[in-house]
Amino acid sequence: MPERGRETPVLWLERVRSEDIDSVGGKGASLGEMTSAGLPVPPGFVVTAETYRWFIEETGIAEELFEAVDVDADDSTALADAEARAEELILGTDMPDGLREEILEAYADLDDGEAFVAVRSSATAEDLPDASFAGQQETFLNVTGEDLVERVKECWASLFTRRAIYYRQEQGFAHRDVDIAVVVQRMVDAEKSGVMFTSHPSTGDDRIIIEAAWGLGEAVVSGSVSPDNYVIDRETGEIIEETIADKKTMMVKDPETGETVEREVEADRREARVLDSDEIERLIELGETAENHYGDPQDVEWALVDGEVFMLQSRPITTISDPEAAAGVTDGSGTFEEQEGSDGSMLMKGLGASPGIVSGPVRVVRKLDQLDKVGEGDIIVTEMTTPDMVPAMKRAAGIVTDEGGMTSHAAIVSRELGVPAVVGTGEAASTLSDGQVVTIDGDKGTITEGAAEEETTEEDRLEEIRPQNPVKPMTATEVKVNVSIPEAAHRAAQTGADGVGLLRMEHMILSTGETPDHYVEHHGADAYIEEIVNGVREVAEEFYPRPVRVRTLDAPTDEFRSLEGGEDEPHEHNPMLGYRGIRRSLDRPEVFGHELEAFRRLFDMGYDNVEVMLPLVNDAEDVLRARKLMENAGIDPEKRSWGVMIETPASALSIEELAEAGIDFASFGTNDLTQYTLAVDRNNGNVADRFDELHPAVLNLIGEVIETCREHDVATSICGQAGSKPKMVDFLVNEGVSSISANIDAVRDVQHEVKRVEQKLLLDSVR
Repeated sequence: MPERGRETPVLWLERVRSEDIDSVGGKGASLGEMTSAGLPVPPGFVVTAETYRWFIEETGIAEELFEAVDVDADDSTALADAEARAEELILGTDMPDGLREEILEAYADLDDGEAFVAVRSSATAEDLPDASFAGQQETFLNVTGEDLVERVKECWASLFTRRAIYYRQEQGFAHRDVDIAVVVQRMVDAEKSGVMFTSHPSTGDDRIIIEAAWGLGEAVVSGSVSPDNYVIDRETGEIIEETIADKKTMMVKDPETGETVEREVEADRREARVLDSDEIERLIELGETAENHYGDPQDVEWALVDGEVFMLQSRPITTISDPEAAAGVTDGSGTFEEQEGSDGSMLMKGLGASPGIVSGPVRVVRKLDQLDKVGEGDIIVTEMTTPDMVPAMKRAAGIVTDEGGMTSHAAIVSRELGVPAVVGTGEAASTLSDGQVVTIDGDKGTITEGAAEEETTEEDRLEEIRPQNPVKPMTATEVKVNVSIPEAAHRAAQTGADGVGLLRMEHMILSTGETPDHYVEHHGADAYIEEIVNGVREVAEEFYPRPVRVRTLDAPTDEFRSLEGGEDEPHEHNPMLGYRGIRRSLDRPEVFGHELEAFRRLFDMGYDNVEVMLPLVNDAEDVLRARKLMENAGIDPEKRSWGVMIETPASALSIEELAEAGIDFASFGTNDLTQYTLAVDRNNGNVADRFDELHPAVLNLIGEVIETCREHDVATSICGQAGSKPKMVDFLVNEGVSSISANIDAVRDVQHEVKRVEQKLLLDSVR
């Protein structure tokens, strides 16, 4: 063992500082810094990274271990074998007696060796940029006695999960260069617990936000209970907003087994205020101490027992917008100044599809080969956008289209990218000219001449572009988010959504510029599969372990026809009613099989949060045939979560047979369900006023599906545009839907609307 490691197999937290991160890892260094700052941190120690290194070298397993995990990251079978072999080597090797004794001696110094402790991995690489495998290491609660040694070894073994191996291979990290430390810390039997943000997590303004619930903090962090929410003015200490929740359950330690269990909260405490004014004052004081010590606003986990507050974790808040980059109206040069010659006269009006106000030079795009002229800060003006225009859309400051509505490609992608957009102008592409400076208002749907004459206030601009508030209200109905393109995953995750209710696979394929058949023919099936794997993985990684529901390919023939190889696509009078969705997949099982192989590889990599969703099914026969193809691809429908889109009246009326076919969930695609129920083309301006997702016929179908699914223990969701509308949210929550998936810009509003409806239902039930 290296000299320092041999002398100090463990380091007590009071001796740890930030410069010890190579020995104690990110988590250990943070706890040590908090201790040194005088914050009340539960006592504990770190089994150092050098100790792990000494163990694998002293016992002679190091070379075999590193050889076992040096595998092809794209070979899912090899990854699984590597994980199993690494675990076998580490857990199957006895801890040397001297090291075992030293760890247990340190444990004995915690309350005479009778303490319940938390054992947590602390990877030395976890604070590297994008080191997202770090969150995959282990945590064990309420550990006692000799079990501690085995839990330490399990933390070491967690350094070699499939996902961790894959990540390091992809990022170029050598396995032998990565070590791991283990934090051992006395458990706090919290009577009250929660989280605190020392500044507003979106804007950084001087508002402290505290969430609190009864019992252990796992309930608040996991979202299993709705906590009280206190918003405090930092300057005055005054509570400016207070929400006292109905706290039905709490997490506590079972006094007999020591395990963490869920208990019902006593009736007289369910709606009682968790924190008194003195406790809030003490938390504010500790939060400010932590912020002053680190120099940045902090996200703090805390626990309170016998009147004493303990700090369990503190980390910087990473979601605060830059006020200087957020204030005012931007022009195409990236500044927020008024341009000369602006007169503010309105040129045309459309539908405000993505919020925000932006100014810049127009770039009219009539053909795909004109996309290269779109630069940073330009305004794309086109008849309508397509998936292969996404790279240019990401460069643009704003988007204007002649056609489309709130469910058009331009509208959906613009909202996900946070780019202001106006759609359905009817004449922009033929009226505006290249280089012409305009201002678009994505709220009002207006396009005016020149740059904006008046800048919006800083607060207005912040409200337009700030990320969704990650301090979300806890609700029984899950609120998820729709994602069209993988590049929007990070912004989507910042909403605090409970997962992804709809990830569209077709954008990953169409962005290649080739039809699936053409791509496979010219690049090979494996390359095609990897396009899907890489796109889905980017979102699954960002949200892990929250679920990500991926819809299999559902592109109409007219979208395929514009791609290379599209000349073989059939010409259809109405492609939306034609050769798309599951009907195309079942007709072309070889291509569909590539999609399923991508899912299988993702599952083998450890992305167990990925769910498979089949679009445009009509009946049980569709589902059973697709299920058989899943099984043929090596996907076990009994172990993986999969389900269907309810987009046709036929599927809604066949829901009982679909449930009996084994689906785990049914998700409403209200855009299609509405147009097929009402015989209204949602993109046809002549009948657009008849498109109504709240039509009684549509609601009746949705209500009956939810009721039947509840009888069969099948989850229900909505991922169509209507899921972002308050009236639809009210209806769905009252009907008992399992989850609602909203557009990125609407998640926060839907979260609060769901909470309001649920609280009203609760009050009505007790009256």
